Amino acid sequence: MFSFNVFLRLLVIVFVFGGGTVAQANMFPHRQKFTDVPVIELGELRQVMDMVTLLDVRSKYEYETLHIKGAINVPLTSLDFGKLVREIQNADKNKIVFYCNGGKCKKSYKAVRKAQKYGITNTVAYDAGIYAWAKSYPDHSVLLGKSPMQANEFIENKEFKSRLINAKTFEAKRRSGAQVLDIRDRIQRDTQLFPSEEERAELKDIDRIKKIINETKRKGKPLLVYDKVGKQIRWFQYLLEKQNIKNYYFMKGGSEGYYEEKLGKFRFDQKTINGVAG
Repeated sequence: MFSFNVFLRLLVIVFVFGGGTVAQANMFPHRQKFTDVPVIELGELRQVMDMVTLLDVRSKYEYETLHIKGAINVPLTSLDFGKLVREIQNADKNKIVFYCNGGKCKKSYKAVRKAQKYGITNTVAYDAGIYAWAKSYPDHSVLLGKSPMQANEFIENKEFKSRLINAKTFEAKRRSGAQVLDIRDRIQRDTQLFPSEEERAELKDIDRIKKIINETKRKGKPLLVYDKVGKQIRWFQYLLEKQNIKNYYFMKGGSEGYYEEKLGKFRFDQKTINGVAG
């Protein structure tokens, strides 16, 4: 007879495994789209990391901020991506593992597909990414050129989000005397949000950035930073923490988030932007 206890056991099994499936889907939302791309899990990668070729397909700046120890940077956007990967292939290592930030990042999957188009096989995606790796294995992570990374140097998502402020709050702090810093790349800059009231420095210009940071710190001013869409600031935060800057905030959504909040749209023509920004 089908007892109530058996029913409870089945209910627990469905709950645990069903819940696990849902949780995995939430953690890796793009796996269903890239079903043709083989993946390697966090713990498994740690066990075999010395036997594979690790390729970080993020930007150079992200890589130089934080990466897996031993990984080589080959940005997915590289024009000669296939050639570079082929040159890096190591005959003594049976797999190439691509990784990016993880979570909602698609670059590791796209890298596998792109490599396959160049006839490069035995490739897998480590889709949990650098966030999960650095948090789990700081001793095998490189932060701002130094390894091992200390566990307390990992910036939790909660701490990052606590630094995000909307356009209205950003402007209020600016009017109160805070220093504004635009870290967008030159090609991303359509116009200044606050003409004559902000400093500009590309992320690759580290000397200029440090000069601005130190001057802001010397004057005792809060530092307000914005990028294009709110992604680069995630990595810029590590530099600020390393420089022992305490009073800083980021524009939520970057300059596009600012336009969206102020004007009710996400993108505008140059004439409209010039008429309202600042």
